[in-house]
Amino acid sequence: MAEIIDIEEFEDPSMSEDEVQGIVSNAIGDAVDFIDNTVSPARATAAEYYNGEPLGNEQEGRSTAQTMDVRDTVQAMLPSLMRIFCGSDHVVEYAPTGPEDVEAAKQATDYVNYILNQDQDQSYIEIIYQTMKDALVKGSGFLKYFYDESENSNSYELENLDDQALAALNADPEIEIEMLQSMVGTDSPVPMHKVRVVKRSKVGKIKVMSVPPEEIVINRHARSLEDADIVAHRCYKPVSDLVEMGYALEDIEQYATIEEDFDLFNEEARERLLNRNDMAYGDSSRKRVLYVEAYMYIDVDGDGVSELRQICCAGPNYEILRNDPTDMIPIAFFCPDPEPHAFFGMSLADLTMDIQRIKSAVLRASLDSLAMSTHPRVGIVEGQASLEDVMNVEAGGVIRMRQPGAVIPFNLPYVGKDAFGMLAYMDEIRENRTGISKAADGLDPSALQSSTLLAVQQTVAAAQQRTELIARLFAEGGMTRLYKGLLQLIIKHQDRPRMIRLRNQFVPMSPDRWNANMDVVSNVALGKGGDQERMSMLQQVAGKQEQILQTMGANNPLVDLNNYYQTLTQMLEVAGFKDPLRFFKDPATFQPVPQEPQPDPNEALVQVQMQAIQADIQKKAAELELEREKMQREDDRRRDKDEADIALKAAEINARYGAQVNTAEIKANAERDRELVKQLAQRAPNV
Repeated sequence: MAEIIDIEEFEDPSMSEDEVQGIVSNAIGDAVDFIDNTVSPARATAAEYYNGEPLGNEQEGRSTAQTMDVRDTVQAMLPSLMRIFCGSDHVVEYAPTGPEDVEAAKQATDYVNYILNQDQDQSYIEIIYQTMKDALVKGSGFLKYFYDESENSNSYELENLDDQALAALNADPEIEIEMLQSMVGTDSPVPMHKVRVVKRSKVGKIKVMSVPPEEIVINRHARSLEDADIVAHRCYKPVSDLVEMGYALEDIEQYATIEEDFDLFNEEARERLLNRNDMAYGDSSRKRVLYVEAYMYIDVDGDGVSELRQICCAGPNYEILRNDPTDMIPIAFFCPDPEPHAFFGMSLADLTMDIQRIKSAVLRASLDSLAMSTHPRVGIVEGQASLEDVMNVEAGGVIRMRQPGAVIPFNLPYVGKDAFGMLAYMDEIRENRTGISKAADGLDPSALQSSTLLAVQQTVAAAQQRTELIARLFAEGGMTRLYKGLLQLIIKHQDRPRMIRLRNQFVPMSPDRWNANMDVVSNVALGKGGDQERMSMLQQVAGKQEQILQTMGANNPLVDLNNYYQTLTQMLEVAGFKDPLRFFKDPATFQPVPQEPQPDPNEALVQVQMQAIQADIQKKAAELELEREKMQREDDRRRDKDEADIALKAAEINARYGAQVNTAEIKANAERDRELVKQLAQRAPNV
C-alpha cells in the first residue's frame, strides 16, 4: 500500500518577498530614526562649533566675537595624523601565516599601497584627510571600499565593409552595429556597407571613498560593525548612475525626487545637499533617487541561521531592488575616542565645545568692557542738549548744550584684562583634555625656556601621547579593517596577473596565489617618542650594524645586507622620503656580475704535470726525428761512397781484365738495402 505524504510537511521554509520587505523596511526605518534623532543632532552641533557659527546667545549691541577652539584643536592634530598615515607606505602591512606566504605578503602590501596611492579617482591624501577630519570633528569617519565594474562606450563609423567583415563585427558580443548605408559599386557586384559601431566594454577597479557620516546608518544596539544587525549607506543618486549600475529605468524612475524633497534626511545631509546647487534643470536623468545599500543579517532561506546579505532599496519606503548574499561589510570606521561597549564615541569637538563657549563669553565681556571704557555712556539733561550730537561718536565732534553740565559722561574703568587669566586657565584645561599645546607644536619658546634637553623631550613626548593614541586607534581599527577588506576584494575579483609600476620598475602581481587570511599588522608606534627620537635610535642601530658587518663580514649570524637596507629605508621614511630606491638599491633585487670560476689547485697541478709530460714527449720525438735524419744522412753518405767504390772497381776491372760489370744491378741491390733500412727506422716506437 502506497504511503500517503502530507504536502504541508514539505513546504518551503524560505521567506517570501513580502516578509523580507517588511523586515528590511522596519530595520532600516529604526536605524534611520536612531541616527537622525540621536546621533546626527550632536554631530551637527559639533560642525557648527567648528565653523564658528553663532552660539545663539548673542545680544544686540554687545560683542558677538567667539573663539575657535574646536577648529584650532582639530587643525593642530591633523598634520601629525596625516604625516603618520600618508608619510609612509608601511603604516599597515600584511604578515605571512606561514613560510609559503612570505613573498606573497610583501607583494600584497606593495599592491594595496599602489591601489590606494596611485589607482584611485580621488587622491589618497584627500580621502584620508576627509575621513580623519570627520572623525575628529564629528566623532565618526567612514571609508567605503568596493569593486566597481563600469562600462566604457566608444562610437565610430566604418565604411567599405563587405559581408565577411560585417559578419566578423557581428560576432563580437561587445559591439553593436547600426547600418547606415549599403550599396553596390560599379567595379564590383559585391555590396559594400557603411555602419556605425558602438563598442561597450566593462572595466573593473577597486575604489575607496570617504563617506559623509550622515549617510551611514546602523542599528541602535550595535557595538561594532561586526556585530551590527544592519549597516547601511543611504544617499541620493542620480537616475543615470543607477541605470549605469544595471537597474532598469522603469524600476527606478518612480522614486525620482526633486531638490525640495530632500527633507527626508537629517539636518546634516539636508544642508550638504542643498548647498550643492545641482538642480536637474528639467533633465529627468539628473533627478535623484533615495538609494539605500544595506548589509543585514537575515535568515532568508529559513534554516535557522542568519546570513549576511546585501540588500539595495530605493524610495522613502525602502522598496527592495536587489537581494544578494555577501561575505563582508565594506565599510571601515574611525573614532578618536571610542566608548567601551558602544559603537559611537566622542570627538575632539565634544572635548572642546564647552571651552569654546566659555572662552567666547569671557572674550565678549572683555571686548564689551573695552568698548565701554573707550566709548563711555553719557547722561544728558532732557531738553538741554542735542540728542543727535550725543549719539555722534565722531572724534572731535561738537555737542550742542543750552547750559553747562547738560551732558555728563559716565567713565567706567577697563576691567577686561582681568579676563586674560581665565582665558589662559581654559587653554590649560583644553591642553589637558586633548594633548594639544604650544609646547608640543614647538610654538612656545617660553614654555621650554631654561629647560634641560631631557625635560624638553619629556614635555613634548607627554603632549604627543594623545595624538599617538588616536593614531594607533585609527590604525588598529579603521585602517586594519580597510586592508583586510581590500585583500579579499583583490583576491576575489582579480584572477589574472597584472603588471604595475612600483618604485620605477614594472612588477607582475598575481593575487590569485595569495592567502586571503594573511594577518594585518599596524606599524604605528605608541609612546615611542617623536621623529627625532626615532631617527636617533635608527642611527644607533645602523652604527651597530655597520660595526658587525665590518668586523664579522657579510656572512655573520647577526646582520646581513637586507637588515642594513631596512634600517636605511626606515631612516629615509622618518625623514619624509617615500622612495628609498632613489638612494639605495634593494639587496634582494641585486644580481652580481657573473665571474669566471676560480681554477682548482689540484687541477692546475695536474695540468702542469701534463704539460711537462707533453714537453718531454715532444723533446723525445724531436730527438728521434733528429736521429732519423742523422741515420738517413749517414745512409746517403754510405750509399754515395758505395756507388763511388762500385764505379771505381768497375773501372779497374774493366781496365785490368777487359770484362763488363753490371753496375745497374749493383745499384739496385744497394737501393733495396737502403729502403729496408729506412723502413726499419720508421717502425721504431714513438716515445
